[in-house]
Amino acid sequence: MDVIEWIGHASFIFRTNGQVIYVDPFRLTTAVEHADIILITHPHFDHMSVDDIKKIADENTEIFIPEDSVSKIPIGKVRAVKPNSKYASNGVNFNTVPAYNNVKERLDKHPKKNGWVGYIVEVEGKKIYHAGDTDFIDEMKGLKADTALLPIGGTYTMDVEQASDAANAMELNRAVPMHYKALLGKEGAAVAEKKFLQRARNSSIIKQIQEESFSF
Repeated sequence: MDVIEWIGHASFIFRTNGQVIYVDPFRLTTAVEHADIILITHPHFDHMSVDDIKKIADENTEIFIPEDSVSKIPIGKVRAVKPNSKYASNGVNFNTVPAYNNVKERLDKHPKKNGWVGYIVEVEGKKIYHAGDTDFIDEMKGLKADTALLPIGGTYTMDVEQASDAANAMELNRAVPMHYKALLGKEGAAVAEKKFLQRARNSSIIKQIQEESFSF
């Protein structure tokens, strides 16, 4: 079984040291394995879904979420995170990276002042960067990771060109797109994937373990 599984949209499962880690679980149907750790990037409905968290969490699940949303999670051991900080849980180490918009027409979607985040998680000796909802920001330049999971859908985040530029500004072994199929539709998603594979160095597509059956 892969250490990274793409559920769909921005939702992933990481596996390391016997721990099951979900990032932004959303619209879970078959991927409902018990979570040891849940990482939430920000409180928008397609990233912080309380109904989905309840499907996979119990009182022992450690849930990490930006400070402005701690009170919204009714289950588990909830811990606040802030950008540019280091954390550890059940032998898993990770740190946070700021996630925000800097493109004029979407500054109000993910304001920097909110303190929302992406995560760099150490998984089986490798570093996986889940960027959250963000534009290509200065904090990405020179960032080092084995795999980066980058939104490419535009509208609320980087589009494919900006995400490719971001990937090329980092030191990565692999760049993987996310957060685009529900936004772009089937044909648009296929075009975006092809463009990302052409423009972003060391890029590849991860197969989803669930089909996306929703749109914005």
